[in-house]
Amino acid sequence: MSALKPLVLDVVSDVVCPWCYIGKKRIEDALALVPDVPVQLNWRPFFLNPWVPREGITRDEYLTQKFGSVEAYKSIAGRVGEAARAEGLEYNAQLVKRQPNTIDCHRLIHWAGAIGKSAEMKQRLMELYFRDGGDLTDANVLVQAARDIGLDGDDVKKRLATDEDVELISGNAQEAAEKGISGVPTFVFAQKYAVSGAQDPQALARAIRQVSAEINQAA
Repeated sequence: MSALKPLVLDVVSDVVCPWCYIGKKRIEDALALVPDVPVQLNWRPFFLNPWVPREGITRDEYLTQKFGSVEAYKSIAGRVGEAARAEGLEYNAQLVKRQPNTIDCHRLIHWAGAIGKSAEMKQRLMELYFRDGGDLTDANVLVQAARDIGLDGDDVKKRLATDEDVELISGNAQEAAEKGISGVPTFVFAQKYAVSGAQDPQALARAIRQVSAEINQAA
């Protein structure tokens, strides 16, 4: 058992952010490079598109509002798709038909944390969205995703129909914004150092090792 003090690593991201999808894979690869360093990994909510209503909007409407036109996003999607494939991930932008508000997704991730499965929940939602074009505004899709990772689907369905933890998630996302986080993913090491963007796993691994050494030297 390691005698080192664990490094707290907060990952601020959103499930509909393609670079967060890539960044999740890269931080997991980075952790695999430093197996001797104890890390407490926390997934923190962020609203990439807080203006999208709770019921969501069509993907075409979203792309037009955000990028000017559906066509304008195609070259961006191509670059992101290449980066995703390089990580062994699939990004099928053409399959996405509806743009969700992600507060319910973040509630699921939070609830999954109670059984130590927040990372699995986040991964499942991202796969549904980016790989399969799943409709994350559909409560049935969310409930099935929860079931897929071992949560009680009936319980999740009841909780989604309430406002449970809406205020908590909104407050956490607002706190990130107030701390100056505007681009995601952002990796926050020991609540002191923040690195933005889907960084290379080797660079993340170096940062993990350096900050771990610093906090343990100070302990």
